Amino acid sequence: MELFSARVCDIMNESDSVKRLRLEVPHPDFSFRAGQWVDFFIPGVDTVGGFSICSSPGLLQREGVIELAVKYTRHPPAHWIHTKCSVDSPVAVRVGGNFYFDPQPSEPVVDLLLIAGGVGINPLYSILLHAADLLKHTHLCYSAKNTKELLFKNTIIDICHEQPDKFSCDFHVTQQSSDIEQELQPYTINGRISEEELKRHVDPEHTLCYLCGPPPMIEKVNSDLQKVGLSEDRILFEKWW
Repeated sequence: MELFSARVCDIMNESDSVKRLRLEVPHPDFSFRAGQWVDFFIPGVDTVGGFSICSSPGLLQREGVIELAVKYTRHPPAHWIHTKCSVDSPVAVRVGGNFYFDPQPSEPVVDLLLIAGGVGINPLYSILLHAADLLKHTHLCYSAKNTKELLFKNTIIDICHEQPDKFSCDFHVTQQSSDIEQELQPYTINGRISEEELKRHVDPEHTLCYLCGPPPMIEKVNSDLQKVGLSEDRILFEKWW
């Protein structure tokens, strides 16, 4: 896998604990598939980061940039992003990962079911944006502690409004102590993703599920999906620690 030079061209606060980096990657040979991650190399930092790309391949084609959403931790690359990174910082990236959505014209049409827990939304958001570019039928189940930790929620709702026949979503909050914001109420459910809800969105013949989140959630949802009739080969997952 080739290493590509990149430049930080924008930094945004996605939430209280997550920064979104926009990276310009000018090399014409650079590409990725929706759902993949990058090894992230920082001059002067020995530790290599590993972050999922949260933007779509279409954004790279149109503007020559990718985006990463990085949660604050003491891990050196994440700590550098939150404390030292600035616009024009030089970095380098290398694409990797076998968890991706890259449908080919010859493949059967599928309905996508995306299930995210916490920052596991990152690769699934890339897949959602790619599905929007391709007009693929998609439902997102996204669970977080509270609505403040629901990343990309406004864009997700906008996509559902713009293409209601193609896209739908349910946000789940498990530790919400305040009232849910009015604009989120139609989409938000208190409690974890249930087997009953999954059953409503699974067609064993046509559903392809991408699942990303903490390992205990992966194991529970994977089991529930198989209980409601989705075969193991139609469930793709990536565990986040």
